[in-house]
Amino acid sequence: MSYFWLEKIKVINFRNLSADVITFGNGINCIFGDNGNGKTNILEAVNLLIQKKSFRKNTAFPQILSIDCEENEIIFSSVFVVEGERKTLSAKISSDSSSWFYNQELLKSKNPFSSIFINPFDSHHFFDSSSFRRKWFDEHISQWDIDYKKKLRDYHQSLKFRNTLLAKKPSYFLDQIFAIDENLANLSKLIIEKRCVFLSEISDFYKKTFKAIFSEENDLEIQYQSKIIGFSEVEIKNVLKKNLEKDKILGHTSYGIHKDDYIPYFNGLRSFDYCSLGQQKMSYLSLIFAYIELLRYKYKAYPVVLIDDVSGELDKERWSNLIDYLKICKCQVLITTANESFQKELEKIDGAIKILVANGRILKN
Repeated sequence: MSYFWLEKIKVINFRNLSADVITFGNGINCIFGDNGNGKTNILEAVNLLIQKKSFRKNTAFPQILSIDCEENEIIFSSVFVVEGERKTLSAKISSDSSSWFYNQELLKSKNPFSSIFINPFDSHHFFDSSSFRRKWFDEHISQWDIDYKKKLRDYHQSLKFRNTLLAKKPSYFLDQIFAIDENLANLSKLIIEKRCVFLSEISDFYKKTFKAIFSEENDLEIQYQSKIIGFSEVEIKNVLKKNLEKDKILGHTSYGIHKDDYIPYFNGLRSFDYCSLGQQKMSYLSLIFAYIELLRYKYKAYPVVLIDDVSGELDKERWSNLIDYLKICKCQVLITTANESFQKELEKIDGAIKILVANGRILKN
């Protein structure tokens, strides 16, 4: 992957955004405006163009289509700068189809660009919900390792088939389950290994980014919690076999790697038990930027970083530290805020692009 950044984007019929051309710089881009005026919609448009999906949950086409549109089609146009050369990325999305185009040619493979979205509420969910942590790590490891994504998809397909058999119990279903368990054991071992490698790779970045952003010396760690870590395929298959009688009564698989967890620690203590909301937000932001550094280290390029107002739970000193970190960070950042104090600090950044949004219109760029 080469160094790239988003120079311009234009969207038609997307939420409340008007069809204005929005121009960005290759450093920090500050998006200002009152709540409900379209700041987050700009981030969502960029993320949807790059990731081919929204970062909002349960988002269907009718929800992102403008209520004032004349045609039931959303059109994205953009210009990226790749190693000094301009490349176009565009997309057309309707209720029944979608197409992406790179330099006017149909894009059949993975999008050549990447983005990371930072949600102001995700730090709470990350420390409050084990299912959110599992999903977070699965999504981020999948972006870091394409083979992990394939193995995880195969695992969930096999698991779904196993659960269907356990629920309906057709004749000879046990023979089918034993065959499925062979595959699940193999996939489980490979997925666990990849999860452990990922945590090992991100660990040093995690501690370094926390210190770099917040100028504090703390021991941060994330431990992978699994009942079958280090098990062979035969041992994993035996665990599935041991739980089979229980699974037959429940009608689903009672244990598998889809129920493993990742436990964050702060100075040796479980973060969700002992950390303040501010410390949790600091830890989560550090983990995100550690992941960004990990991607840069592997792919030799930073993703486009989309930050939706993260000033909550951080005092002035801490979000000032965050701004200082963004100044020296070499990635392109699009950051929104409705916090006046935070906005004043962002406006002081030399060379930052200021974008003012009101009722979906770009008033100042």
